[in-house]
Amino acid sequence: MKKTSTRLADGRELIYYDLRDDTVRDAVDRRPLDRTVTTSEIRRDPLLGDAVAVASHRQGRTYHPPADECPLCPTRGDRLSEIPDSSYDVVVFENRFPSLAGDSGRCEVVCFTSDHDASFASLTEEQARLVLDAWTDRTSELSHLPSVEQVFCFENRGAEIGVTLGHPHGQIYAYPFTTPRTALMLRSLAAHKESTGGQNLFDAVLERESAAERVVLESEHWVAFVPYAAHWPYEVHLYPRRRVPDLLALDEAARTEFPQVYLELLRRFDRLFDSGGSASAQEGEDVTPYIAAWHQAPFGALADFDGVTRDDFALHLELFTIRRTSGKLKFLAGSESGMSVFINDVPPERAAGRLREVATS
Repeated sequence: MKKTSTRLADGRELIYYDLRDDTVRDAVDRRPLDRTVTTSEIRRDPLLGDAVAVASHRQGRTYHPPADECPLCPTRGDRLSEIPDSSYDVVVFENRFPSLAGDSGRCEVVCFTSDHDASFASLTEEQARLVLDAWTDRTSELSHLPSVEQVFCFENRGAEIGVTLGHPHGQIYAYPFTTPRTALMLRSLAAHKESTGGQNLFDAVLERESAAERVVLESEHWVAFVPYAAHWPYEVHLYPRRRVPDLLALDEAARTEFPQVYLELLRRFDRLFDSGGSASAQEGEDVTPYIAAWHQAPFGALADFDGVTRDDFALHLELFTIRRTSGKLKFLAGSESGMSVFINDVPPERAAGRLREVATS
């Protein structure tokens, strides 16, 4: 992998990640852009104890542009975009309309490929490995920023999820605090450690799930399963068999095997509601909308979680769709939105069986 860092016309950082070591990246951003101004701030909820990012400048962000005006495609001739070069493998750049900025953290966009009509599922294993390397590198770089406590790599896919740009891409949020969901995991981890005399909750969960009927697929270094108490109709958790706190700690064997396992999962998701079985984003309504979320240990102090260290946390990816059956979505209505009590329409055992049934290999 070759990494090249440059600057866009408004001062934002852009980084090329290339498969070839001899690739030269010297294209200049020719757009007449003013310096980016953001109004992001973090506000604490005194009752719930969580945080809300208020970012009014995001009202003006790009919204469903036509394909020939996509800002994530390479620059071609007089059609200028966020990426100055005429081609790329993987690109990461600071979001022009960030939810978090300055002392409130940082937001980045990750473009998985220059092909507008592709999807992550249609990448080659070599391309998927490059994305993994980019996620890892950005996790390392962002963790050293003084305002950053947790790094979150994720992909939103599909209009139903709220995606406003159709180009295959994900995002990275660098939070100035430990997120509420991670804090819940850490509290459960601390309680289990205390009640069992030092045993690890993640290890216990992985051992139990690996022996259950909800395993979707497994390999030498990874295991994917539908969790016992899945919140979403189709939800898969992907764990490395060797517990590590973050992407940085994955060994080479797990990194090498990841693309094969993850691409297989994504392709199965695309077959859930389409008997024709296509993994192409060009299928429109046939592709499965999903969120893919990496959970990594915070880089800040864990003093609020008695006896827990970073090494106790287990890196894992959660992949889920809001579609519960063909043509029907799972809405977060009264119980979910009002009380955070999920009601799942699809039994996890049935979901796992369906995901095994649609194997692509």
